[in-house]
Amino acid sequence: MKRQIVSAALGLWALAALPAVAQSQDAVVVELYTSQGCSSCPPADALLATLTQQPGVIPLALHVDYWDYIGWKDKFAHPGFTDRQRAYAKAEGAKMIYTPQMIIGGVDRVVGHEPAVVAQAIMRQAAKAKPVHLTVEKQGDVLSIRLQADPPLTSGSFVQLVRYMPVSEVEIEAGENAGHKIEYRNIVTSWQKIGDWAGQAPAEMVASAPGKDRVVVIVQQSGPGEILAAALVE
Repeated sequence: MKRQIVSAALGLWALAALPAVAQSQDAVVVELYTSQGCSSCPPADALLATLTQQPGVIPLALHVDYWDYIGWKDKFAHPGFTDRQRAYAKAEGAKMIYTPQMIIGGVDRVVGHEPAVVAQAIMRQAAKAKPVHLTVEKQGDVLSIRLQADPPLTSGSFVQLVRYMPVSEVEIEAGENAGHKIEYRNIVTSWQKIGDWAGQAPAEMVASAPGKDRVVVIVQQSGPGEILAAALVE
């Protein structure tokens, strides 16, 4: 499949041209670990917002809770998101976690407010051949998920269901960002594992997804490791 190169004017956070991806399972997942209490995070939050307009990218903001003690409690923070970031660090052998951090494709770990580095990592992940074909259909509140790997996977993977809010504006009254009104995009509200998959044979799963939040299904190597497929359910 030929990939078209697309470009967009992204203001102060202008990104390099990124390849458009036609099929949802080829989309590159970008996880931003951020906090309303972190003074270095607003540029990364703005960069993530530009990525929401980029074809072939699924940007997700996971708000962590370890900055809540410095004067402002992040209304979107969840300890489970901190645990996920720590699990990535442990898999890599790193001893520290930080914000803003972007993890791209489950593999590349970069500082979240460096546009050129982020763009390079997205292009690198987009260029990879994806062995997993993922199909997701939504009927009412029920998702039907079908998985197939070609060639079969050599290590185990797991299937995850992610819910997010598209946008919310917050007036921050205390802490490092006191006095600022910040618009946040693609705010993750839940991230749950719904099943394991060895990847040797095709599989089908069913999951419940009630409510108005948008839905992403992600297939990822154990670890957590590389993201093998992702589908945004409109």
